[in-house]
Amino acid sequence: MDSVGCGHAPDAADYGDAGANTLGHLFERIPNFSLPHLASLGLDRVLKREGDRVIHPGASWGRLTEISAGKDTTTGHWELMGCSLDEAFATYEKFPADLVAELEARGGVEFIGNFASSGTEILVQLGEQHLRSGKPILYTSADSVLQIAAHEETFGLERLWKLCHTARELLDERGIRIGRVIARPFLGDSPENFKRTGNRHDYSLMPGETLLNRLQAAGIQTIGVGKIADIFANSGISESHPTKSNAEGMAVIERLWAEAREHSHFIFANLVDFDSLYGHRRDPAGYAQCLREFDDWLGGFIRQVKSDDSVILTADHGNDPYQLGTDHTREQVPVLTLGLGKVLGNGTFSDVAKWIGERLIPDPC
Repeated sequence: MDSVGCGHAPDAADYGDAGANTLGHLFERIPNFSLPHLASLGLDRVLKREGDRVIHPGASWGRLTEISAGKDTTTGHWELMGCSLDEAFATYEKFPADLVAELEARGGVEFIGNFASSGTEILVQLGEQHLRSGKPILYTSADSVLQIAAHEETFGLERLWKLCHTARELLDERGIRIGRVIARPFLGDSPENFKRTGNRHDYSLMPGETLLNRLQAAGIQTIGVGKIADIFANSGISESHPTKSNAEGMAVIERLWAEAREHSHFIFANLVDFDSLYGHRRDPAGYAQCLREFDDWLGGFIRQVKSDDSVILTADHGNDPYQLGTDHTREQVPVLTLGLGKVLGNGTFSDVAKWIGERLIPDPC
């Protein structure tokens, strides 16, 4: 559940996020806000909320703290799979002129922009100029990202993807540790109707060894849903199912879950709408509704979980829609499980990799 945090981390003040609490503030400030199916897996217990929700048999719950430096998507996901970072990824307010010049030369383009902005605001500012000039928009954010926005039809989707792939190669050649290069295609012909499409593509730094690699080595099929393959640069991913929305992601999860398989497999899904559509845009009402829609789906999905299945619900960081700015928030995250067979408490993100490894990788002894 991308960005669904549950309270500021112990070091949140170091990131400017003291007091952040994505879930806590939604429950405090949205009238009659309720997530009954998440509550049945222990969410109210994690949030220390009063409630009489009956806990689902086999459920266990806890709260996880990130030990890696940073609060971005890549860092959180890598640590969940057992790859922690001692040094945060590089961030920029503006990319160096020599780097931009070389990328322009390699890509056969000239950029406009090259400053930090939100993904929607940059289109208001520069979308029309892009349409007039054909020059792609280069920008960044508080995250460790290099983003390039271009019109999906007039600039071309494949051309945008190729340009971003070139940017990733250039960063890696120079040893610049930017977590992700993100292609941001959009449609529309004016600031009033510019809209980013679902054809984004992330080009991530290659991670070190993760649980995904160890699962593959043990013969376990690893299936990524949403942007998982992008986040891990396809390392350790047997099969990928990109999605354009939470609704599509939930449908893919349900379909994959229902398919008969002859051996153990691991489905790793990211549902991004909480973060991209509502957290960054500081839209509490939209965030709350998005959680309600997920909770409604979860109620039906739980009934498909068999006694020999395991399910883990967690997050990669926070994105409190009540905080100032548009950045992620450094938060602890809930972890809610079914069929794990463990009593959980407080732990770290990397505990998730340990639990999955214990569950799926045979003990050689």
